[in-house]
Amino acid sequence: MPRFIWCLPVLFLIFFSGSLQAQRSGRMHTVVIDAGHGGHDPGALGQKSREKNINLAIALRLGQLIRASLKDVRVIYTRDKDNFVELYRRAGIANESKADLFISIHCNANNNHTLQGAETYVMGLHKSQANLNIAKLENASILLESDYKSTYNGFDPNSDESYIIFSLNQNSNLDKSTDFAAAIQKQMEERVGRNNRGVRQAGFLVLYRTTMPSVLVETGYISNPDEELFLTSEKGQEYIASAIFKAFKEISGAEILPVKEGDSEMVSDHKPRQVEVSGQLIYRVQIAAEKSETTKGDRRFSRFQDVKMYMHGGMYKYTVGNETDLAAAQRLLDEVKEKGVKDAFIVIFRNDERIPQIEADKLLNK
Repeated sequence: MPRFIWCLPVLFLIFFSGSLQAQRSGRMHTVVIDAGHGGHDPGALGQKSREKNINLAIALRLGQLIRASLKDVRVIYTRDKDNFVELYRRAGIANESKADLFISIHCNANNNHTLQGAETYVMGLHKSQANLNIAKLENASILLESDYKSTYNGFDPNSDESYIIFSLNQNSNLDKSTDFAAAIQKQMEERVGRNNRGVRQAGFLVLYRTTMPSVLVETGYISNPDEELFLTSEKGQEYIASAIFKAFKEISGAEILPVKEGDSEMVSDHKPRQVEVSGQLIYRVQIAAEKSETTKGDRRFSRFQDVKMYMHGGMYKYTVGNETDLAAAQRLLDEVKEKGVKDAFIVIFRNDERIPQIEADKLLNK
């Protein structure tokens, strides 16, 4: 019998001693958002992207939506930048903060490049080889941790035998986790138009170690070129974050009011963004988005006057125009496209903060 099964009582002590908590009744107060992978762990690889970057962008957008709309909900990120965080530490952050909910954001991958759609996992014993394979893929992150054999008591993410331990765990939060997962899938299908691959169970270490309702969202297949394009697009990330947010509102019982300064916090030193609910709308046309800041002499911008840069979703984004009228912004957009920027689009600001794309689309009647 493998050593990790002999050590099962010790495993439970390590996982849960001092961290088990009675779930609060009523509204949720704290949510932990986990952007999967990071740092030297890129996650799945697409043709032009890395999973870790997509996960982080969606996680940050989700946190911003919660902070902007839900009163008295504390948002904590396991990471808010491109750094490596061990699986045990991700769950530890949730347990130590006495979180009411844990949401882990990921992208899927498969050798079959036609697969597409979203699926949400809860902790449980896998019921198919496909579910087991996905759990193996995500759990393989521990191989990048130092001394992982000691940390996880001999657990081997590539061995089918190792997953016996998950069949012995009776998850008291399974019902709440499943309800939330179902709400996410409904929003992914109805709001985002994603193929609904359903709610599934599998043995994810990051979920196994949490002591509150927890889900792992596979937002789409980075291995599918069309879906990769959606996952890496600003609009796609906004829509996915909005879908998870809508599901969160359904099960949180939180009051929909503006946040007050000091209501939110992070594990890292990244300051929460405050979003006002009133103020004049300013329309601009976005012409570029870059991972690093460009120089003032960039020839791409020589065709335009008064190019402005703003930071959003961890990227440097460049706009022209400062219109207070949508019709004027639309005319400017047409001019920009005539100058060769075919993928330009209108972005809307309120009090110098860009409003979420979902809200912008409503104002633009999209």
